[in-house]
Amino acid sequence: MPTTITLVRADITTQQVDAVVNAANSSLLGGGGVDGAIHRAGGPAILEACRRLRDTAYPGGLPTGGAVATAAGLLPARHVIHVVGPVYRRDEDRSALLRSCYVEALRVADELEARTVAFPAVSAGAYGWPLADAARIAVTTVHETASSLTEARFVLFDDRALRAFESAHARLRPANPT
Repeated sequence: MPTTITLVRADITTQQVDAVVNAANSSLLGGGGVDGAIHRAGGPAILEACRRLRDTAYPGGLPTGGAVATAAGLLPARHVIHVVGPVYRRDEDRSALLRSCYVEALRVADELEARTVAFPAVSAGAYGWPLADAARIAVTTVHETASSLTEARFVLFDDRALRAFESAHARLRPANPT
């Protein structure tokens, strides 16, 4: 059964899903935007788990394009999948790194046996990725990557982001012949 892609304008920290994807920075120790919101809403358990990861598997931080999971603390999800998106640069094509965030998040979700995952618009905030392109890469990658998910929910922070993702999603569906 293919993964259903849904798009909502909402607060990602309130999503009742198996896993929430966090647009983290490489330190895994919290930050602004989605990362800060997830750490605040999830409470100290997420930060403690991230510190353990830094002390063991990722002493230099999580690489860009990578993904790793922790418990979700006080969030209504069971897990947080932390991904590090690339900072956008006009002079360098980093789209493979952005795609990798989604592919790796799906891989980790499968390892966790997650069936529902909430994704933010990775790299489309403070990291400066143009929203329409970030949406295209996100939706296309999730659509084309095999996984055991039943639902991939993109949780967007404002109407502009929602419209960009709706447009990218509409381009996936074949036109109805008339």
